[in-house]
Amino acid sequence: MSYLPHTADDVRRMFETIRLSGGPGDMESLFSGIPSECRLKRPLKIPVALDEMELESHIRELAGRNSSPASAVCFLGGGAYDHFVPAVVDQLAARGEFFTSYTPYQAEASQGNLQVYFEYQSLMTTLTGMEVSNMSLYDGASAAAEAVLMALSVTPRKKVVLSASAHPEYRQVVETYLANLGVETVIAACPSGVLQPQDLVQVVDDQTACVLLQQPNFFGCIEQLSALTKVAHAAGALAVVAVDPVSLGLLKRPGDCGADIVVAEGQGLGNHLAYGGPYLGILACRESFVRRMPGRLTGQTLDRRGNRCWVLTLQTREQHIRREKATSNVCTNQGLLALRSSIHLAVLGPQGLREVAESCLAKASYAHRRLLDGQRLSARFDQPFFKEFVVRDPQSRPNELVAELLSAGYLAGVPLGRWYPELDDCLLVAVTERRTRAEIDGLALAINSLFVSSSPSHHNNHAKHSVHQSAF
Repeated sequence: MSYLPHTADDVRRMFETIRLSGGPGDMESLFSGIPSECRLKRPLKIPVALDEMELESHIRELAGRNSSPASAVCFLGGGAYDHFVPAVVDQLAARGEFFTSYTPYQAEASQGNLQVYFEYQSLMTTLTGMEVSNMSLYDGASAAAEAVLMALSVTPRKKVVLSASAHPEYRQVVETYLANLGVETVIAACPSGVLQPQDLVQVVDDQTACVLLQQPNFFGCIEQLSALTKVAHAAGALAVVAVDPVSLGLLKRPGDCGADIVVAEGQGLGNHLAYGGPYLGILACRESFVRRMPGRLTGQTLDRRGNRCWVLTLQTREQHIRREKATSNVCTNQGLLALRSSIHLAVLGPQGLREVAESCLAKASYAHRRLLDGQRLSARFDQPFFKEFVVRDPQSRPNELVAELLSAGYLAGVPLGRWYPELDDCLLVAVTERRTRAEIDGLALAINSLFVSSSPSHHNNHAKHSVHQSAF
């Protein structure tokens, strides 16, 4: 049985064993490949060991330093949202046969998992309006990058157009994937908050393999998706569309708007925020591209007795076929997260998803009005939106506003300056079905109070009032 060395004698015996097997015989030789200036020349400053009760108390104290939707009212968005997760999702997904299982290498022994994945694929194709879906990917960003690689494999072209209104981190991941492939990437500007079809015409040409769009876009605005996909197709390019799956309870399906490949982040479908992951990458496409699709595909068939069963229909993995023929480096799928999304959608049904989407739209519209009622914030874009919108704060940097509001109990939004220097005074605010009128009013009141307390006239009035009280 292997063990970690505890004493100097243990270390000496370990190195003697290594020396006899032909390896380095002392610590100095072991680390000879590491430059001296990169080595720590003192013992690690590790405190004494804690007993179990002390350790639990210490970990609780560390965890208590986090701010989360459990401790503050959440208006964060930008790809991860505080949606309600029904208890049935947690209960069913935690069953041992799902919670402890892994990728179904042996289909005959994984019928339960494969059925779940088949149902997931069926739900995703219905939701997106596409013809085929894979068994899921890692997250929305990697799904977008895989979709772009698909488009490049379908056409011999070497140019990709990325809308500036698509998630900036999706674009960064795409550019990372393409960095050494000799592919030109072009950003289509969106100064009005949406990509205008006439602006897209200026950047697509006969060398463009695909255009990456987002609906609703990163700013929460509704794009002219059908018009944009027509521009892409007119140039012979594919339309890759990233969507918010919750919005599809109201918005026209991307497949019905001309999308060729649809990707999404599935976190909002039954998956908790979980401090940033793990999340779920959704990818669906037209059937003609199925052999270019990354990951796995589950199919339904009959066994020799005529019973319904499920199989792995496609596995485009480099472990299974020649590496130069592989369409992806995806090694597994987010099966547990896909299961949660399947349960969530099955519980909601079409009407339930529509009601969630309607609630998000109504509450975001109300929050937009309330935040603009005060004297501090203004609207940055004059575009229709779904559940997110951008407000401008001319009084201070959004980072400062967010920090002040956190102390008041609100996770107020996402500052945009880190990705868009021209929006350095702007904040992205998301409102899901979980937010109440009282919480929205509370945020508006907190922002207005900060404005009043920081205005010069308020300070002068406060000073006069204080003098008057002292005289009295």
